[in-house]
Amino acid sequence: MENGNHTSAFILLGLFNHTGAHLFLFVMMLTIVFNSLLGNTLMILLIHRDHCLHTPMYLLLSQLSLMDMMLVYTIVPKIAVDYLTGNKFISPAGCGLQIFLFLTMDGGESFLLAAMSYDRYVAVCHPLRYPVLMSWQLCLRMILGSWFLGAADGLMQAAATLSFPFCKSHEIDHFFCEAPTLLRLACADTSVYEYAMYVCCVLMLLVPITLILTSYSLILAAVLHMRSTEARKKAFTTCSSHLAVVGLFYGAAIFIYMRPKSYRSANHDKIVSAFYTIVTPALNPLIYSLRNNEVKGALRKCMGQCIPLTHE
Repeated sequence: MENGNHTSAFILLGLFNHTGAHLFLFVMMLTIVFNSLLGNTLMILLIHRDHCLHTPMYLLLSQLSLMDMMLVYTIVPKIAVDYLTGNKFISPAGCGLQIFLFLTMDGGESFLLAAMSYDRYVAVCHPLRYPVLMSWQLCLRMILGSWFLGAADGLMQAAATLSFPFCKSHEIDHFFCEAPTLLRLACADTSVYEYAMYVCCVLMLLVPITLILTSYSLILAAVLHMRSTEARKKAFTTCSSHLAVVGLFYGAAIFIYMRPKSYRSANHDKIVSAFYTIVTPALNPLIYSLRNNEVKGALRKCMGQCIPLTHE
């Protein structure tokens, strides 16, 4: 590389260039990110403040919001700084940290969505046994397990990816350090590691999604046998929100990690990665709040408490 101060650093080519259209897209990205952080922060605060939301379902939802916020903080500040300053260098340590944090959130969210589907299965199919089958202890174990499995995956992939020598161009055709993109720069044979990473990603995606599909199949069968129209409507509303989030998350993740290598395209990867690292975290709180009467009720109650304070 030309600059001797960055001989061991990488260059992120980024998501935007300095044309008028890309400046507009950059401003749009910042707007989406602001709404994402606001929505997820509000969701966490509502769940913390309102005692009606102190249930395993909403504790899991608060962790989903926390993971979405951390995912945004992992990716977007670097994009913004690179675009505004023109300094697109990132150190190997910074690159490894991005891979670790990204996979921790990504993998953790995968298992967290499976835990949320089990919670809905118990609530719909075994409501009388819900306190036993979905106890607080089990809920906390699910949350800690999601964080641990995500962190373990992130640590292994970050360490293994950066162990390869990078003797080709250090330009990463992406807007953040992602393991599959970084491996394209390695000058050693990465085929064995890529195969192991592919198997790991398949397991990290297929095991949770199998649990999710099984849970919702059982839920659908139970809902169709419900006699109460109101109970059926409530179950459908709650579960459809969960399925919308699952569809957004797994659709993008499968497109990125489970495609054959011959079908990979840097531009396609950028677009899909931007969708699930920037857009999806902004959609999740909207999906849960707009279709959830308990969350809307908690928001109205919170606003009712805050408005009198502004007049004092």
